[in-house]
Amino acid sequence: MMLTLYPDRREPASALPLSSHPTTKALSGREQTALSAPVRQTRVVYSKRRDTEAYFWQGADTLSLKYWITGQGLYEADGGRFAVRAGTYLLLNSGQHYSISREPEAQEESLLVFFASDLVADVFRSLTIPTERLLDDPDQDIPAIDFYQKLYRDDSILAPRLARFPALLSENQGDTDWLESAIYDLAEGLLKVHHTVRREVEQMSALRPATRDELYRRICYARDYAAASPEEPLSLRLWAAVACLSPNHFLRTFKQVFHLTPHQYLIQLRLQKAQELLRRTDVSITEICFEVGFESLGSFSTLFRRQIGVSPIAYRLQHTPIRFSPTTAPPRKTN
Repeated sequence: MMLTLYPDRREPASALPLSSHPTTKALSGREQTALSAPVRQTRVVYSKRRDTEAYFWQGADTLSLKYWITGQGLYEADGGRFAVRAGTYLLLNSGQHYSISREPEAQEESLLVFFASDLVADVFRSLTIPTERLLDDPDQDIPAIDFYQKLYRDDSILAPRLARFPALLSENQGDTDWLESAIYDLAEGLLKVHHTVRREVEQMSALRPATRDELYRRICYARDYAAASPEEPLSLRLWAAVACLSPNHFLRTFKQVFHLTPHQYLIQLRLQKAQELLRRTDVSITEICFEVGFESLGSFSTLFRRQIGVSPIAYRLQHTPIRFSPTTAPPRKTN
C-alpha cells in the first residue's frame, strides 16, 4: 500500500501530478510517464489544499475511485463527462484512458484510491467462493469484473466508507497499519455496489442482457453529462445524441431507469445548485436564477417553492447563521 498526502512540507504540491505517482518527491518527465502506467500496488492519494493554478492531467491507470469532499474534479473518459463533487464519487475501470481538470483558487479536499490489479479479484473470490473450495484452491481464477463507469450518488454502502477516510487519516498520523484493512473494506463495498447496480440493470425491459447493459451505460453517460454543467441549455435531441439514442428511445429509457423525465431531472439539478449557492454565497437571487440555467425569475421562484417548500429568500434566511457586529452584543437570555 502506498499513501500520498498533499500538501507535503518537503515539496510544493503544485509541482506534483495528482494521480500518477506513489511518492511525494518531485519527479522528472520520464519518471512521471513511467508511473502513469498501471502498477500492481494499491495507492491512496489524499489532498487537502488550495490550488493557485488551473490543473490538467490525462493518462490511464488501475481501477480507481474518485471522491471529492470539497471542490470539484472534472473528468472525461470514453466520451463521457463527469463532475465529481460533494455527494458523489466516480469509478473508472483499469486501463481506461481519462483526463482530469480543476479550476484555480478552488478549495480542494479529495480522496483517490487506485486498486492493485489483483486486490478486488481477491476480495470477490473470498465473498463468492465457499470456504471449503478456497481451502483446496485459494488462487481460483475469477473473471475480470467490468464495473459501470458512472457518477455514483451517495449511497448507504460505499459512500460512508469513503467519508470515514479523512478521520482515519487524522486519527492515525504517522501510522499506516490500518490502511490495508480499510482498502479491503472499500473493495468489498465496491463489489456490493456493483451487485446492487447489476440488479437495477436486470429490471430494465430490454430482452437481451447485453442490450440492457449497453442501454444502462448510455443513459448514465447522458445523465452525468448533464450533471457536469446543469446550467447549460440542453435540448432533448442533444441529450439523446450524447447517449447515441433517438429522442423517444432516450426519453422512455431515462424515465424507466431514473423514474424522472430528463426535464424533471435537469430541474432537480438546477434547484440543487441554487440551494448550494443560497447557503454558501451572498450572490443575489436574481443572479443565482440565471447562473443555474433558469430564464425567468418568476418560474425559478415558483419551482423552488414547489420543490423545496419555501421561497428562495426564506431558504437563504433559514440557512444563514446569525451574525453580530463587533459593537453589538448577542441578545441576552431571559428566564
